[in-house]
Amino acid sequence: MRQSTGFKVFRAVGLLVFAAYFFVPLLAMFDFSTQVRGSAPGRTWDNWSLMVTDEDLRSSIVASLLLALFTVVLMVVLLVPTMVWVRLRVPRARGLVEFLCLLPLTIPALVIVVGISNVYSWVTYLLGDSALVLTFAYVVLVLPYSYRAIDAALSAIDASTLSEAARSLGAGWFTVIVRIIMPNITGGILGAAFIAVALVLGEYVFASLLHFDTLPVAMAALYKSNGPAAMAAALASMILVAVLLVGLTFLSRDRHRHDQGASS
Repeated sequence: MRQSTGFKVFRAVGLLVFAAYFFVPLLAMFDFSTQVRGSAPGRTWDNWSLMVTDEDLRSSIVASLLLALFTVVLMVVLLVPTMVWVRLRVPRARGLVEFLCLLPLTIPALVIVVGISNVYSWVTYLLGDSALVLTFAYVVLVLPYSYRAIDAALSAIDASTLSEAARSLGAGWFTVIVRIIMPNITGGILGAAFIAVALVLGEYVFASLLHFDTLPVAMAALYKSNGPAAMAAALASMILVAVLLVGLTFLSRDRHRHDQGASS
């Protein structure tokens, strides 16, 4: 009984310490972003409304959100069929695919940017100078983290048995991947998507050195002239990522409950 009470107290203290460590900086950011600039005390929402009224900041926010969406879609389209095909048809190439996917993790982002800068001059020449062309570079950047999330989900299911059963009933490979395998690895895909969104919304090196205006680049430029407004934009992006994480948690739980109900 004493041990149980002591454990509850220890857990409560740990949660309080974690909450203070996590929320106190966020509250400080919110306090700074709502302060009135000058000697007069007070609060204002002008710095938060600047994300809507300022055209440059608004366009950078839209560009970053579209980049996150396109990066997730392209990552799923390229990575999931490749990993499923390698696991089912050419398992000997699994090590090679894993090495290629994890390779960007060992190379600094600055080195990658320097290496692809000449290539991107042709990309912008063919596709235009929109920030959305960064999608190709960001897919490479998120490959190591997305690969791990999807690989863990694939390892948790018997993909070979599922594919053989579907193929014996006349299903093609497109049906096997999209309607059989992918619904069973939804948690891994959602995890990979969340990691990709978080990385894209916070990535600065690629966009800055390739001269594209994304949210981190706009915040860095805004901080030089209006620190509270840049802090409001940073806090808003963190809140967005936190909301996505909570949504991912609920989606994973609902999917797990649905699977348990179907199996029972």
